[in-house]
Amino acid sequence: MTKRILIIFLTAFSYVNSNAQIDKLKNEIDSLLKSKNATVGVSMIANNFKDTVNINGNLHLPMQSVFKFPIALAVLSEVDKGRFKLNQKIKITSNDLNLSNDLVLNWSPIKEKFPNGTTMTLAEIIQYTVVQSDNNGCDILLRLLGGTTAVEKFLFQHQISDISIKAGEGDMHKDWDIQFLNWATPIALTNLLTKFYLNDNLLSEKSYQFLWKTMKETSTGMNRIKGQLPQGTIVAHKTGTSGSIDKIVTPATNDMGIILLPNGNPIFISVLVSNSEEDNKTNEKIISDIAKKIWDYYSK
Repeated sequence: MTKRILIIFLTAFSYVNSNAQIDKLKNEIDSLLKSKNATVGVSMIANNFKDTVNINGNLHLPMQSVFKFPIALAVLSEVDKGRFKLNQKIKITSNDLNLSNDLVLNWSPIKEKFPNGTTMTLAEIIQYTVVQSDNNGCDILLRLLGGTTAVEKFLFQHQISDISIKAGEGDMHKDWDIQFLNWATPIALTNLLTKFYLNDNLLSEKSYQFLWKTMKETSTGMNRIKGQLPQGTIVAHKTGTSGSIDKIVTPATNDMGIILLPNGNPIFISVLVSNSEEDNKTNEKIISDIAKKIWDYYSK
């Protein structure tokens, strides 16, 4: 066998072996889901973008607060154009904090801390919206942008498809069914994460670093992607959570983010748990089990 043929043979063998290993990982994730009364969408990209795993990757699943990540991207793109400034002061009135009278569903640390309103910088509003998933902060950002159409326009301009953003938090709190207008496929969300990480003409370096730091500080969903990973693991992520129908069916328990391995390589992962008849603890564990399985595979 010539050297050239040997190299080709070894390369082909390595490729086949790699595919077999990824198939094994996918099967192991599948096995985690078999007994669960839920529709689970999974999308992963890893190993320097060479490995992918998709399970129900093209389903249209409700995002809930995951949509605050593309909203933040759209706002920061306008900062880069000079329309806004991160340090500009924005007055928030008590009326801006009343998108819903249901204090359980209307999750708003801003309202809890400043019930009569306050003045914040744009940077602070973005941080509340992403880090603590503040619903009022989200709708303040949407009003600044000019509505959800501005976010969809941003996504379209950057060739990002299969993400639908039609309603703000206030709209979703008025009608249960409206949440389903804000959907994404797991594959689309993971692709968006890769575009963000590579900063594929999305943001200036300053805006990118600001959002990267903000995503790493996310404090919601600690039992999801981060739940079973080693303490100190860097995870830049955004969660999303719906209410439940009569405490029986939960439309959305979600997390999507970027995990950094000990060697610095990224794993891009989106897990959307939809139409679940499991309890919240189980829904979150589905996500953490998948993240742990992927972590164990790539951190060997």
